[in-house]
Amino acid sequence: MPSPGAPAPACLPIEDSYLELLADTLDGLDPSVRGQFLQRYFRAIAHLDLQESQSLQIWDDMLVRRRELSQQASRQVSLKTALMDVLATAGLLHLPVIIEYDELKQLQFHAVTDPLTGLHNRRHFVESFDKELNRARRYGSPLALVILDLHRFKEVNDKHGHPRGDQVLRTAAATLKKALRTSDSAFRIGGDEFALLLPQTDAAQALALSRRVGTVFAEMLQPLELAVSVSMDHGVANFPQDSEDAEQLIHIADERLYRLKHVNHIKTANGAPPVETSPQTVEPADAPAAPERPVSMPPPISIETKRTPEKTETTIAAAASATSAAISGVLAPSPRVFAVQRKAERVSMTGTNAYAVLGEQGAKRARVIDLGFGGVAIELESPEALPENLLAVLHVPILPPVRVNLKPVWQQQTSQGSLRVGCAFVS
Repeated sequence: MPSPGAPAPACLPIEDSYLELLADTLDGLDPSVRGQFLQRYFRAIAHLDLQESQSLQIWDDMLVRRRELSQQASRQVSLKTALMDVLATAGLLHLPVIIEYDELKQLQFHAVTDPLTGLHNRRHFVESFDKELNRARRYGSPLALVILDLHRFKEVNDKHGHPRGDQVLRTAAATLKKALRTSDSAFRIGGDEFALLLPQTDAAQALALSRRVGTVFAEMLQPLELAVSVSMDHGVANFPQDSEDAEQLIHIADERLYRLKHVNHIKTANGAPPVETSPQTVEPADAPAAPERPVSMPPPISIETKRTPEKTETTIAAAASATSAAISGVLAPSPRVFAVQRKAERVSMTGTNAYAVLGEQGAKRARVIDLGFGGVAIELESPEALPENLLAVLHVPILPPVRVNLKPVWQQQTSQGSLRVGCAFVS
């Protein structure tokens, strides 16, 4: 027991305390058991494949070396210091065992980061994609994969040189970082190829984001004053609609990327607008026409906001729907032609996961078919009576959940047995 007034022993770091405890424990063990343990211990900390006798010898040398160093320094030297000295002197310290935390974090960062752009690299993309897919399966949530590449990037290197090409790549990376949410991830997976992982994102939202990225990228390139018109093309694949397999989703996104690239750049070369710059709003074939109004009437006022609604979300959703049809190669039906403009254009939600939660308790759920400023069309799995006034929460792409009061105005049973209901917004 230390005498009164004597200084308290210094608190040892965790790794030193562990080695001290280990030394005390090994001292009471049989040599053969001690040798087996030390053989595994040196393999774990320094990747050394030693025989049991060699392991015992190194441990004994460490204890002797500690006494020598302590005498020379006139203070107690840690076992960790003595062990490092013995391993280094014997030429066995091929792998650093003791690394500062900041240095370790730097090593981890560089292992998963592309040095030119600062984005995650392809290795981290593969690991992250598997994790996000597992999470999406577990919680039943959507996951979007976007593959992007730079059109005419090779011409930039040829005409302006590789340093300017590196500037273009860094600009692309800055565009992706600027556009993404904190939950999203961006990766450089090849020379001029990039990938995005977008959790909790359906196809329409991913397409809208991809288009916005392309627009922002074009703006950010302007200060470079390139002689080549570089653009960013994209292809989108969505879990679980397109596939539940990672490799298949990558294949689908790649295929759609090059299909859209081919179509758009042929159209542009011929003077026609790209596919996504002229979206068409598609109406369900069996949905009754909305009430008509004279062209001179003022724009409708939103019941929810009490002001003239902006069309940004509608335009994005319509563009996403048209783009999805263009990528998949399926021609959408031509929109109806009305002699008189309707009060409110409707946007098709076909191909998205838009839905409505009905009732005060949210016990019923219906698919949203289309949406307009004046109302919404929903589809129930089976016919049932609905109240004259219905509370609902709408979940549609791009917009946050919206709480509304609905009044059913028409019903129609489909050949599949479901019930389609047209509802007007009421205050």
